[in-house]
Amino acid sequence: MTYTSPPSRPVPSRGYLAVIRTIDSITELSSYLFLLLIIPLIFANVIEVFARYVLRDPTIWALDVTTMSYAALFMLGSALALLKGAHVRTDLLWEGFSDRTKGMIDSIAFLFLFLPTMAVLFYISVDDFMYSISINERGSSGAWTPALWPLRGIIPLSAALLFMQGVSELMKSLWAWRTGVFLTKHEKIEV
Repeated sequence: MTYTSPPSRPVPSRGYLAVIRTIDSITELSSYLFLLLIIPLIFANVIEVFARYVLRDPTIWALDVTTMSYAALFMLGSALALLKGAHVRTDLLWEGFSDRTKGMIDSIAFLFLFLPTMAVLFYISVDDFMYSISINERGSSGAWTPALWPLRGIIPLSAALLFMQGVSELMKSLWAWRTGVFLTKHEKIEV
């Protein structure tokens, strides 16, 4: 009796995996840096609550700091959410598909919808950011009137990070479409 080994699963090239790992690492490491935005978010809220309810003298800046730091944290965290598989998906249908079908759907969606959208968003938001700097755009919601161009700069940065992570996800999806096996499995995140 002769023993035949089971058919081996195809293995991606080192270069293919290196690109995916590099992009995923950049996304993950930059997200840890962006977590520092929690500090001004918490600081502004604590100061505002103390000033408003203990001193009975609310601040003029806390709302703007809270809004801007939360907006920046939300936008800059979107690439990590894509990496972790935390974006919205219709699980009712999705769970019934094979890995190959999921790879095909994701590949087509990333290639024809997601990546072009991120490229357009980046292009438009860079122009808005540059214009905001040129006119020294300021907030108009209160007496403090903070500069808005730093927040405008977050938008193209977020679009670039999402585009880059989208390339990684496209590569993973193409592999699943080709082989029927995902390179990484996303944990199921429910909110």
